[in-house]
Amino acid sequence: MNSMNDPSRRKFISKLAAATGATAGLSAMSLPMLAGTAAVDPRVYKDADVWFKKVKGSHRIVYDAPQPHDGFSFIWSWSFYNTNNQTGTQDNDMTAVVVLRHNAIPFAMEDKVWKKYKLGEAFKITDNTTGAAAERNPYYIPKKGDYPMPGIDGLKALQERGVMVCVCNLALTVDSAMVAQSMGLDPEVATKEWKEAVLPGIQVVPSGVWALGRAQENGCGYIFAG
Repeated sequence: MNSMNDPSRRKFISKLAAATGATAGLSAMSLPMLAGTAAVDPRVYKDADVWFKKVKGSHRIVYDAPQPHDGFSFIWSWSFYNTNNQTGTQDNDMTAVVVLRHNAIPFAMEDKVWKKYKLGEAFKITDNTTGAAAERNPYYIPKKGDYPMPGIDGLKALQERGVMVCVCNLALTVDSAMVAQSMGLDPEVATKEWKEAVLPGIQVVPSGVWALGRAQENGCGYIFAG
């Protein structure tokens, strides 16, 4: 079946709504995007396949990040690079790929949407420096106290070392609509703003699971990161 009223689709949406804090009254028919009805920019597919050709080196790993998990997908990427350095591998001879999907997608976005759409509250991400729901991306350029110990590279610094980061287009589209509706805002505007707020160098991919497959096809070992 390819109906928006398919019970399995409604169950899927209800789980997504619960995960993002959307109201119980959110209906399948009110969402602007579902599998089978989504208008996906074909460049997302073309550009993403080209992007994966950048995976390089003797050592290749992909971190599957479906949950925020206190930024551990970035901590483990930093550890992967540093410990490989210690055993004689230079940064240009390895690649870590981080796939941000499901509830970890806020880490792909600029601070302005964190504040406007209360992403810390919606995705249950705490600002470790305040103890409150985060109103900024804590791991892009981390402040003192964001990580559990000093000296860990933030996302921007990891990208400069060669870490590749991508974000799920499916989750961006569905979750932005649901969060917007729960706040009484225009879902289409939210979806546009979320995608425009994706940080420099982060690749939007058709879906997170699509990206995990492509990463392994390009020689990456798999590690679950949350």
